[in-house]
This record gives sequence, structure tokens and C-alpha cells, in this order.
Amino acid sequence: MKKGGLTNCAQCDVPLGERICMTPEGRSGKGCPTGGKRKLLGKALAEYKDEGVREFARQSFLQEAECYAGREKSPYVMHPVKPRMLEIMEFARRMNYRKLGLVFCAGLAKEGRIVGQLLENYGFEVVSVACKAGGVSKKEVGVKDEEQIYRGSHETMCNPVFQAMIVNEAGTDFNILLGLCVGHDSLYFKYATAPTTVLAVKDRVAGHNPLACINMMENYSAWIGSP
Repeated sequence: MKKGGLTNCAQCDVPLGERICMTPEGRSGKGCPTGGKRKLLGKALAEYKDEGVREFARQSFLQEAECYAGREKSPYVMHPVKPRMLEIMEFARRMNYRKLGLVFCAGLAKEGRIVGQLLENYGFEVVSVACKAGGVSKKEVGVKDEEQIYRGSHETMCNPVFQAMIVNEAGTDFNILLGLCVGHDSLYFKYATAPTTVLAVKDRVAGHNPLACINMMENYSAWIGSP
């Protein structure tokens, strides 16, 4: 990669198993950060010397490994056995987290209730806050009536900054994001102080599974349109 070139792992033309990021004997593709960003890599590795960062990373790797069964077998064929919800709860226990924040979309109120109950059943103290908390009109941030979903009526805005401040004030150890809209999730991340994991994101068309559309791109791409 040329000095100052843009990293482009998504378009790497080297087969996955032959990439330098996967094996020491591997090859670098165009825009490869492993081969072309050594100084920055060193800076990143220095961050793992921090005890908290190092332990967080170590426990996440242990959690990752335990999501696969039969690892003692050789040759090994990957066999995933744990859904993300269970993985989140197990990781929180690994980190000795006690108080968890559940930051969710009001449109997923049913799912939020179930997740909150699961967390409590697992022994966690839960602080849950819906996106519409505060009851503030969208007009507060300059949205005009004709720009609302439901015109001619009060429309409560999503309030991710308030959501972040709620869990911050409660002193949560770890937060779980469930279904926030594009942009709203970004503002939440900007203001949250505790680390956050994502259980699910908003996708109104694909049942909150964005990869369903991505995986169908080669067969049916009309849904995404042209830029």
C-alpha cells in the first residue's frame, strides 16, 4: 500500500486463508493495513498494555472461543452453539459487571421487556431506557410538521443523548443497545461513557436483520435502488 493510501480490506483480492492478517506467511492485498500501517499498528498494540483494555480484550477472546463446541477435536470444524443474547450475558459475568444499561427503541418495546427480564433473571441489575424518554417534540430540533412521520400532530423525538445520560447517571458497568435508528445510535455512542455492545439494530424492512438484504444483493437488488 502506498504511503497515505486508503485502507480497503473490504475489497481485498487475496483469498481469506492466504491473507497476511490471517497467517504470517500470507500476502498483502491492495490497501492492506497489516502490511502498510505498521507504525499505527504499534500504536494500537500499545493501548493493550493498559490493564483494563488488556483484560477486556482477553475476556472477549475467551468468550468468543466458548461460543464454539468440540474445539478439542482435530481437525476442527467450527460448530457455533451460543446465541448473541447468551453471549452478552456470559461476557458481562466474565467482566464482573453488575449493573447493565438497556438502551432500546420504543418500537421494540416487546423485545425490550423480554431482554430486560432475561438480564434480571440472570442476576443483573438493569437500567432500561426507551428512545422516546423525555416526551420532547421533534420540533425542538427543527423538524417541520411536513417532515414528520405523522403530520398535523405531536410527534415525540427519539432522544439518544438523554438515553446515554440516563445510563451514565445510573453508573452502569456495561450497556446493551437494542434497535436504535441510524443516526440515533451514533449520538448515543457519542455521549455514553460505559462500554456498549449491540444486540440488534433497526431495519424496518428486514425484521431488524440488515444482513438479510445484503446477503440477497446478488439475486435481488432492486430494494436498494441507485445512488
